[in-house]
Order: sequence, then structure tokens, then C-alpha cells
Amino acid sequence: MGEILPFTPEKLVIGILCSHPECVREIESPLTEQFGPIDYRSDAIPFTFTDYYEPEMGADLIRLFISFEQLVAPDHLSAFKLGTNRLEGECLEAGKRKVNLDPGLLSLGKLILASTKDNAQRIPLADGIFGEITLIYRRKGYRALPWTYRDYQSEAYHRILLRIRSRYKQQLQAAGYL
Repeated sequence: MGEILPFTPEKLVIGILCSHPECVREIESPLTEQFGPIDYRSDAIPFTFTDYYEPEMGADLIRLFISFEQLVAPDHLSAFKLGTNRLEGECLEAGKRKVNLDPGLLSLGKLILASTKDNAQRIPLADGIFGEITLIYRRKGYRALPWTYRDYQSEAYHRILLRIRSRYKQQLQAAGYL
């Protein structure tokens, strides 16, 4: 029988999708209230991978990523998703979302995203939230899986996530996990 050990803390990463950079500034304050100080903010990337969000959020969407200074227990991912969904609901305009928040957990070996939608590759976590391994880290880079969203397959996202992973690794070393 294997020894049961506590989980290694992981890095909370949130992908922010919106149509206006002002939305990012508006949403950062409640995100820091909920999750603590931001330690990384990517540049905005044009979101040209799908038009799925256009009917609700408009055209010319941008995506950026933020990560948080405090490492978190990975078994709280469903609570993080519930919190970001609540914030999305507080930012409605004429009944439509102005911002889409995609929380995930980055470890040394993978990126797990939270979702409210079930699918064959998703695992129930709690409270109607599912977790999906979206990317795995192998040979100094991220690798997509058959179900990985097209945007998460992009080199631009991978470069950002590698920067966040580097910061995370430093934090683990400083805390004595490595």
C-alpha cells in the first residue's frame, strides 16, 4: 500500500477572455481580493481561434493570463471555478458576459483547467465542476492532448505557461518541495 501524502501546492492560473482591456483592469481587483496578489500578467493575445464567444461577448476578443503569488491546494479547484463564475455573473452587461474566466492549476507536469461541462476526458471534482488535464509538460515543453482546445495548443500560450511554470518551480524550491 502506498503512503498517503499531502498534495504539493500548485500555481493558480486564470485565463481572461474579454473584448476590452478595460475589462481586465476591472476584473483584477476582485480577483486579487479572492486569490491574493498577482505575480504574473501576460500581454494580451488576439483570440482568433474560434468565434464561439462572439455572439455573447462580441468580436476582437483578447486573452491574457495571470497567476497568483500564493500557491494553492489542488483539491480547491472546484471552489476557484465557482468563485470565478460568480465574478463573471457580477460583470454582466445586458445579460451577457463581458469577461470569461478560466481558472486552472499548473504543476510541474501538467495544466488542469476547470469546467462546468462534462465530457469523456473530464473528472468530476465537486459542486458540478469538472477538471481536465489540458496540457502535459514533457521534454522542456507543453504537449497538447487530443481534446486540448486549439488556443491552448498555440506556441504563444505555451511560452506564457512556461514563464509561469519557471516562477512556480522557483517557489517550490524556496519552500523546500524540490
